[in-house]
Amino acid sequence: MAAPSSDTERQRDKDRTRADILDVATREFADKGYTGARVDEIAERTSTTKRMIYYYFGGKEQLYIAVLEQAYLAIRALEAELDVEHLEPEDAIRRLAELTFDHHEAHPDFIRLVSIENIHRAEHIARSEVLAGLANPALDGLTQILERGRAAGRFRDDVDPLDVHMVISSFCVFRLANRHTFAAIFGRDMLDPGRREHYRRMLGDLLIDYLTS
Repeated sequence: MAAPSSDTERQRDKDRTRADILDVATREFADKGYTGARVDEIAERTSTTKRMIYYYFGGKEQLYIAVLEQAYLAIRALEAELDVEHLEPEDAIRRLAELTFDHHEAHPDFIRLVSIENIHRAEHIARSEVLAGLANPALDGLTQILERGRAAGRFRDDVDPLDVHMVISSFCVFRLANRHTFAAIFGRDMLDPGRREHYRRMLGDLLIDYLTS
């Protein structure tokens, strides 16, 4: 078997360096926000240089946008891979909601990035051609489930897929984004492992009650 060419190795090194920068930048932006994050700190933690980061991404804003793109593409990829066609519509909608629930819980940096970008009124997302094209993929699978439910006479006819997406996202994001303030005020940790399955099931119940009412 032939050894990889030098060009192939160089490309692999570039890909690894870029991925490493994105991973560290994700944590830096999630922890400190767009304004507080420092490219010098990212360079130090990746054993690269500020100049090299600018070579790969162009600047701090472009790096931040790349971080957002990677974060959103990850959840869209999971949604695209979800196979629910063999499930009844009610079970399919639960499975889609559970996917979002599990993803958000496992990726708190994603929730922080979304919160930070809302503080900036989505001005950086608006500059991303990649993120502008993610609206339809986010709704395609959901729309198909709703159509199957309506065709079977089990879901109401006046449901907007975007409304259902909003309900799923609201529940899952709130649980992470407001964990600490909620616990301080009400004395309950929404990430308590003992209540996890209760919340996971509750989200599905809320959706089914709405879709079948």
